[in-house]
Amino acid sequence: MNLVRAELERLTARRFVQLMVVLLLAAFAVTAATTLAGSHQPTPDELSRAQAQAANQIRELEMAHDRCLRIKAGQATPAENDYIPADCAEVDPGRMERLPIVADYLNGVFVFAVEARPLLYFLIAFLALFGFLVGASYIGADLNSGGVVNLLLWRPRRWAVLGAKLGTLLGALLALSAVASAAYLTVFWLIGQAAGHPGHLDGAFWQSLGALYGRGLVLVLLAGALGFAIATLGRHTSAALGTVAAYLVVWELGARLVLQIVDVARPDRWMLSSYLIAWLSAEARFWDLHACQGEVTGFCDGSYTLDWGTGLTVLLGLTVLLVGGAFTAFRRRDLT
Repeated sequence: MNLVRAELERLTARRFVQLMVVLLLAAFAVTAATTLAGSHQPTPDELSRAQAQAANQIRELEMAHDRCLRIKAGQATPAENDYIPADCAEVDPGRMERLPIVADYLNGVFVFAVEARPLLYFLIAFLALFGFLVGASYIGADLNSGGVVNLLLWRPRRWAVLGAKLGTLLGALLALSAVASAAYLTVFWLIGQAAGHPGHLDGAFWQSLGALYGRGLVLVLLAGALGFAIATLGRHTSAALGTVAAYLVVWELGARLVLQIVDVARPDRWMLSSYLIAWLSAEARFWDLHACQGEVTGFCDGSYTLDWGTGLTVLLGLTVLLVGGAFTAFRRRDLT
């Protein structure tokens, strides 16, 4: 317990951590201020017009679907500008992922139900970057400066020391991320109530937002652990930064381009970013250029999906592998 308390004090005393927290608060304040300045509470007339426009748009979609069915049945003659898909289910409003809503026709109004997910994505991305950088600098600076050696003189158990550092880091990241995310969403909910429009906040909305919130917290913890592990293996903070930069340039950009040139099927399967998106979004859909080649009868859906389970398996497996390697290397390494 004394070791964990000491590590927590060391973590919170680091200037880089304090700077990142200040940047987090600054980004939070700027986002909230710009949102508040660019929004207004809609008048009853604006709401009624938006409701009418949304209803008219849905009615037009239903009419287009009905006309498609009648043309397919030979009961109507297609006009020159009619869009007739191979399967009328493609234009069926009941099967569409999203129908027009009132918020689509409210100009200059912050609608919490519409903007909550993008705002939370932004915060998760910032917190994941925060976790990676703090995790890398936390252990990297100690290894580079000899602070770990001094700590081992007090507690000469390498795995216990490294485990306390990692556990303290993840615990602090979890607490900060949970509080920051909850406060962030609460502020924007209040903006939607007082200076915007709350939108349709039903149980499905809160369940979806809560699931994203939970997946985001897991991603922040994984990012922190990855930064910690790579910096431990490289014995320096810059090792983690260089590894990520090299991966993005060489693999995500360079290798992706090569795979597309040689026409490899489903190149997104080989990219870590695909699994990150799949985990955070619960499902990621990609296009397979080879799926609809050759003789195809009927409608061909050339897409394929990666679900959140696959994404979590890949991300968690990579994290466990690197953290395990970091602990093994730390136990055997000469730290002097």
